[in-house]
Amino acid sequence: MGDTIDTVKAGHRKMWALGDYPSLAAEVIWDLGGVLVEAAGVGSGDRVLDIAAGSGNAAIAAAVAGADVVASDLTPDLLEAGRKEAARHNTNLEWREADAEALPFADAEFDAVVSCVGIMFAPHHQAAADELVRVCRPGGTIGLLNWTPEGFIGQMFATMKPFAPPPPPGAQPPPLWGDPDHVRKLLGDRVTDVKADRRTIRVDQFATPEEFRDYFKARYGPTIAVYNRIADDPDKVAALDEALADLARRHAQGTSVDWEYLLLTARRAA
Repeated sequence: MGDTIDTVKAGHRKMWALGDYPSLAAEVIWDLGGVLVEAAGVGSGDRVLDIAAGSGNAAIAAAVAGADVVASDLTPDLLEAGRKEAARHNTNLEWREADAEALPFADAEFDAVVSCVGIMFAPHHQAAADELVRVCRPGGTIGLLNWTPEGFIGQMFATMKPFAPPPPPGAQPPPLWGDPDHVRKLLGDRVTDVKADRRTIRVDQFATPEEFRDYFKARYGPTIAVYNRIADDPDKVAALDEALADLARRHAQGTSVDWEYLLLTARRAA
């Protein structure tokens, strides 16, 4: 069982090192980090953990707000990109390689624990939720921002699913973290004051549906991994090409697309 889990984690680490996720985060969704930090009420002197921080859009925003921040992620390549991004923002924070399902931090170590479209990709949702609650102090804040199943990115994963390998045993789909009922069940009675709000970010960087598709094919690890799997089957590649372009076409408002996410905050119960 342990070998299976290690293999899954190694696969995730490899997948997120594909392409160039840091450029995607910087060019398309960087502002979501600030949205999350503001909603979580992070401020000066708070000790904050960002789980699955990627290249740090939430962690850096928390550091700019004056917090003492640890940015953790499973993928060393993303941490290195985050360090460079933090230097560009003239911020100081700690970067730690860490598995969201087995965090190397003490119980109740942080005043706030946040994750911006990160923890949702940990395959075992309950294990990740247990860890994020464990390391948050009683009365501290939990802040989560995740793509919804019904929104554009959730539907992108649904579009790629027929071309992707079957998930490993016990793994759950990432966009479930964008379902408020699912997240409430994961957190249970260990939290209070749950606030869940569906919002959208308007993305207008792509002039055509094909431009969106090709951008993700070049930069987004999960998309690249699916294409790598079907690379020897031109018919499947063509079918996925058309399916992704059609997805963007159906959601387009002119040259813009609204990507829906769930913003959820809660307090660790005393």
